[in-house]
Amino acid sequence: MSDKKREHEKAAEIVRDAGGQVVGRTKLQKIGYLLELAGCGDGFYFEYRHYGPYSEDLARAISVANAFDLVEEEERKATWGGMYSIYTASEAVGERVEGPRAELAATAAQFGSIELELAATAAYLSAVEGCEDPWKETARRKPNKIGDGRLEGAKEAYRQLSAIRTPTPLPQFE
Repeated sequence: MSDKKREHEKAAEIVRDAGGQVVGRTKLQKIGYLLELAGCGDGFYFEYRHYGPYSEDLARAISVANAFDLVEEEERKATWGGMYSIYTASEAVGERVEGPRAELAATAAQFGSIELELAATAAYLSAVEGCEDPWKETARRKPNKIGDGRLEGAKEAYRQLSAIRTPTPLPQFE
């Protein structure tokens, strides 16, 4: 029998490492992406979609993790009418191990979903697309999300996340 973890176990561990609970599918995706970018991930493949870096494999894996009772997914109705999920890791996932992965995941989970989306998008644009001014490009791509101080909040979130010592430092840009 192989010691290799299956994708649904890896997805559940993201929730566990984020402090045991992640509010929102978008937030789960962005935490997963930042873990990959920082060299702390599990090999999920991400591509750019409307909400920034997205992994279809992670989306499937978290659903399977729910089916295997590694996480509980509670769906709720948002004030704007859409649905969102709250993922809670079960004890079956095991204990969180302190270190860069857990620190990055838990720190990322503390930020608002939109700020984290903007920060992860800028990081993706810098790392994957080689964008010279990822904040400007993020603002161009997401004009409806940058207001009310959210872009500034995203920059602060990214400063805090990039200050965490990880195996692969997050891209530096201003």
